[in-house]
Amino acid sequence: MSFYDVIHSYGWGEIQKEIGRRSREDVRRALAARTLGLDDLMGLLSPHAEPFLEEMAQSAHRLTLQRFGRVMGMFAPLYLSNVCTNRCVYCGFNAGNTITRVTLTPEEAGSEGESLRRMGFRTVLLLSGEAPHVITEEYLKRALEKLRPHFSSIGIEMFPMTEKRYRELIDQGVDGLTLFQETYDETSYGEFHPGGRKSDYRWRLETPERGGAAGFRRLGIGALLGLNDWRVEGFFVALHASHLLRTCWKSQLAISFPRLRSSAGGYEPRFPVADRHLVQLICALRLFLPDVGFTLSTRENPALRDGLIPLGITAMSAGSHTEPGGYSRPGKGGAQFEVADGRSPGAVAEALRRRGYEPVWKEWDAASAFV
Repeated sequence: MSFYDVIHSYGWGEIQKEIGRRSREDVRRALAARTLGLDDLMGLLSPHAEPFLEEMAQSAHRLTLQRFGRVMGMFAPLYLSNVCTNRCVYCGFNAGNTITRVTLTPEEAGSEGESLRRMGFRTVLLLSGEAPHVITEEYLKRALEKLRPHFSSIGIEMFPMTEKRYRELIDQGVDGLTLFQETYDETSYGEFHPGGRKSDYRWRLETPERGGAAGFRRLGIGALLGLNDWRVEGFFVALHASHLLRTCWKSQLAISFPRLRSSAGGYEPRFPVADRHLVQLICALRLFLPDVGFTLSTRENPALRDGLIPLGITAMSAGSHTEPGGYSRPGKGGAQFEVADGRSPGAVAEALRRRGYEPVWKEWDAASAFV
């Protein structure tokens, strides 16, 4: 049974109502529980949990220290191309937007990798728009050949692929797969993705399972916060994570918390997520999923990122550019979204140390076997 079958046993509207029905007593019960169930999670996501935010934060902090200690994984995104055939209404890469389209050559990708390595990074996440005619199998093979010498761990956040294709990429040195469902509400998913291959909700939803079956060491999921009710999205992210922990148990799992940022096209979030609600979401999911990694990007401003460190975050990007060529040739192409934390990797690492955390630039060594 795939997660598509699982999610169809839950109704978006019904879960929304159930979360709204939760009481202060339900929240107290959840905070006292040693192991949380889905009913407890709904209590922690509910409006009645907001007065308990400090207690939730303290519990999330203690739990994170127990499971992960005071270490923070450091990584950087590297955009290979902003060419895209999709028409996602919220994305700067939307095929209908007027931006400078750029695809790095494999050699240029290697130069970007050199720049990131000089900054200290040993873990990289490769991204692109959805354009399989541009990001071909041969292109990726050549780009990976240029990038492997610079990194001990290489992940991808690209368009969904088949299990067979993922196995090929693993053989070429890729060890991680990240893919956001954007929204778990199938009805509104079609509104946000009116054209292109990304309009296929089920094909995207089942991608992490294909990645787990292929053998990726790391899987990353998440919802794009601002497209829909964050409380309900949080429930379904947690449900998805629970399913993957059972079915893809050989892979490490991580959840990201991307909030919509300004981009070409000017889309404004339909359901803006306040800072306090982002904190509530992170704390609720940490208490429900104590052993899952949490990733935070440079979409958030420095003060908020620093404040979220103790509440469950286990990996952070730093010094990020969201346009192809941004590290070695800034301004070459259009960006996917605006970055809010523009600090250098060194400055982010120093902020971590001041708070008693150790930035970890290398925590896995797979790619070096291909050098």
